[in-house]
Amino acid sequence: MKKIICLLFMLALISQSNAQLRFDSSKGTLGSLEMPNGEKVSFTAYEKLYYVTNVEDSTYQYLNVYIPQGATQQSPIFLRTYVGGYMSSPASSPRASDATGRALKEGFVVVLPGTRGRNATIVADKAYQKAHKGVTRGETFYTGKAPAAILDLKAAIRYLRFFDKEMLGDAEHIITDGTSAGGALSSLMGATGNNPAYEPLLKAMGAADTKDNVFAAVCYCPIIDLEHADMAYEWLFNGTDSRQKGDANILTISNELKTLFPAYLNSLKLKTPEGKPLTDTNYLDYIKSELIRSAQIAKNAGATIPDSLGFVFNQESGFGAPPINGIKPDGAKIKVMNIPNSRMPQAPRGGGRQGEYIIDLDMQKYLNYVVSTQPLKTAPAFDTQGVEGQRASGENDEFGNQKEKEVNYTAFSASKTGAILSAELLKNVYLMNPMNFIEDPQTDVAPHWYIRHGARDRDTAFPVPVNLALKLQNTGKDVNFLLAWNRPHSGDYALDELFEWIKKILQ
Repeated sequence: MKKIICLLFMLALISQSNAQLRFDSSKGTLGSLEMPNGEKVSFTAYEKLYYVTNVEDSTYQYLNVYIPQGATQQSPIFLRTYVGGYMSSPASSPRASDATGRALKEGFVVVLPGTRGRNATIVADKAYQKAHKGVTRGETFYTGKAPAAILDLKAAIRYLRFFDKEMLGDAEHIITDGTSAGGALSSLMGATGNNPAYEPLLKAMGAADTKDNVFAAVCYCPIIDLEHADMAYEWLFNGTDSRQKGDANILTISNELKTLFPAYLNSLKLKTPEGKPLTDTNYLDYIKSELIRSAQIAKNAGATIPDSLGFVFNQESGFGAPPINGIKPDGAKIKVMNIPNSRMPQAPRGGGRQGEYIIDLDMQKYLNYVVSTQPLKTAPAFDTQGVEGQRASGENDEFGNQKEKEVNYTAFSASKTGAILSAELLKNVYLMNPMNFIEDPQTDVAPHWYIRHGARDRDTAFPVPVNLALKLQNTGKDVNFLLAWNRPHSGDYALDELFEWIKKILQ
């Protein structure tokens, strides 16, 4: 009987939750943001808007909204997450130096949600003790372990949709943006719209009973597909001098992981944008073609591309170059955005005569260049805990429990440490990977994607963002992808190019 009463009480809370969400359009405060050129952008701010009714952590579970002067009900909404390293991220205000300031200047409503992360803590009080079994009052608990961050962001999107009529801005045109772990969360927002797997968790939080799909996702260097990221990393970097001449035990782990990647890659059944099947036999050549395309775009825009990095140029600049991946590498065929030379990352200068076009790339030499700019991660790169005595990574912490116990989360690392992968853990890992949802018929995947990964970013391997872009393209989504020339692990760059793309998809 007590169980029935408790269940009815919880259902009553859920049914009333939407009525407890608040937004009052008369409560905004005026403000302005000074842009780098001295221009002032005026806005109305609505801050500390709690997006769930069952607030577990009042430090993070709210959002801030900034509505520029002149915005209408049809203005796009730009939602930027500042999550990094899967850590907590408090709601913030627009910054003139990044995409939030630019979005505000362009007339977009800017939304900055706070999210719990793996370091978010709460000291259990009476209410927390009531809501959680086996909790001792006064204990410290970690509230932001996976999948808390994506749940918070989905709840924020639902809040915007729930108050779409009361708030300026168009909730049917939400564009998400994030970098690194934030890029992963942006890709999750884009790839998991309205999927029922998240529904019970969102209801328990008191999220609005509405949709959470978005219009577009901007993803800079997304750290995703953590189940397979270790094997992708070693498949790409195993042959570098750093691995081959490094620790013998780490090389052994690298060799084992490398052999696991082809089976996973082939299971994805990827195709090039031109429809050619990709397997482990031609996949590296495809990545090479993407790096050549990136370098050619940069060269056309004025960057120096040294042949010392492994690039091969045609020797006669007066003659046309052969096609690269079916696309002629000339300015007319490749859409070159206006990127000032001062903002174009420059590689070290190299000697040698160069023609106008890049026709080949020595991948081994190029990968050795990449890892010379920043040391490789260990092997495994992500699920490190206990493997060859290694310490836990941030990802091990992300999938840990509320008492801050880091865990292995991949079958490979568990086989080395004897860890048990519980059903609950595997579900959380599943919920944090956008690759699991792109082909799910129950998901409303965002129709538009802008994905960037630096051409010398080694925080995750090139196959991870390439697979994301190809899987989306193969399922009919509009994808603008680039391994951005000589960029390290970073985001919100080339904003002219980004906002030209956004304007195009909004037409």
